Amino acid sequence: MDLTHVTRYIAERDTREPVCAYLYDLDDLRLRTTRLRAALPEQCALYYAVKANSDAPVLRTLLGVADGFEVASFGEIERVRSVNAEVPIAFGGPGKTDAELEGALRLGVGLIHVESALQLSRLDAVARRQGRCADVLLRANPAYGLPGATLQMGGSATQFGIDEALLPDVLTLSRTMPNVRVVGLHVHAGSNSLDADTHLALIGRHIALAKRLRDLHGLTLEWLNVGGGIGIDYQNPERHFDWDRFCHGLAALLRETAPTTRIVFECGRFISAGCGCYVAEVIDLKRNHDKWFAVLRGGTHHFRLPVSWQHSHPFQVLPNDQWDYPFPRPVVERLPVTLCGELCTPKDVLAREVPVERLRVGDRIAFTMAGAYGWHISHHDFLSHPHPERVFI
Repeated sequence: MDLTHVTRYIAERDTREPVCAYLYDLDDLRLRTTRLRAALPEQCALYYAVKANSDAPVLRTLLGVADGFEVASFGEIERVRSVNAEVPIAFGGPGKTDAELEGALRLGVGLIHVESALQLSRLDAVARRQGRCADVLLRANPAYGLPGATLQMGGSATQFGIDEALLPDVLTLSRTMPNVRVVGLHVHAGSNSLDADTHLALIGRHIALAKRLRDLHGLTLEWLNVGGGIGIDYQNPERHFDWDRFCHGLAALLRETAPTTRIVFECGRFISAGCGCYVAEVIDLKRNHDKWFAVLRGGTHHFRLPVSWQHSHPFQVLPNDQWDYPFPRPVVERLPVTLCGELCTPKDVLAREVPVERLRVGDRIAFTMAGAYGWHISHHDFLSHPHPERVFI
């Protein structure tokens, strides 16, 4: 996101209250998604993972740019359908109720990712009551994981998917169910993959697993959803996942191994992180036990990602020369500062002991790459502080 949008917003607002806002650049989101989609091989589809940022302006921006939406609840299905009645939807998540399955079929969800034998049986019963046949991808928990992933969903004991060793039994079970049609496999092994070659090798393993299930156990392989998991390096923002290199290698891999299967990516963070910025004003600056702390109007109740992932989030200081008080203005120069929120907990930290050239009370902190898993995963009403303004540009 271009920070000139942020400085323009600050200049145009009422300055009587400290700045606290999210800004989202929808043009940037559209252009980035268009570029990502164009680089993929023709047989691939790019779905947007709604959990990353489910705001209606974001979803509307991605209509016709992304190929569809991946959702993880009936609430997310409703959000997508509120902006478009026909766009393709894939429904994932380990805990789907009968009501959610009923709603998914009623609202035209095209693919349901089934995560257990019981979930498959329940879906068959729900579809039978509606007189429908549901298209299903079986979600595998493979015997392998994603090296270096921040979050591991596969290759270990987790609540996600069907153990690879049990997939043949679930395929056999599916053939007794007239109201479900297994049309492929879903594999999401982990999150925040940063290396293109490592991720390409992972896709190769997904393809090999799917083909083995096809050849040995009769899996219909129209679709292979390879999940998302492509990451953002918050510690080193200049380091980017090499998408062009990945797509070039993917094209060669698919020509050799899966020339007819539809390959789906369901990316969230990789699509929308860069379009958002969280801005909070410094309202106090203090030294405790020889360490400096800046207290912000805001915090992890607005932007939980840094404390969730235990990193110092990248930021820029936006100077503000206005100071209306008759007493001296607190300032720290060329020293490490911890950026804290306004909550009554020592865990309310957005960046820890990061060197700053100069920071004053009244300056604004712009946390970049805040467009995904920011506001939407945060505990908004803890302590009943005001919500940030949320601006879509």
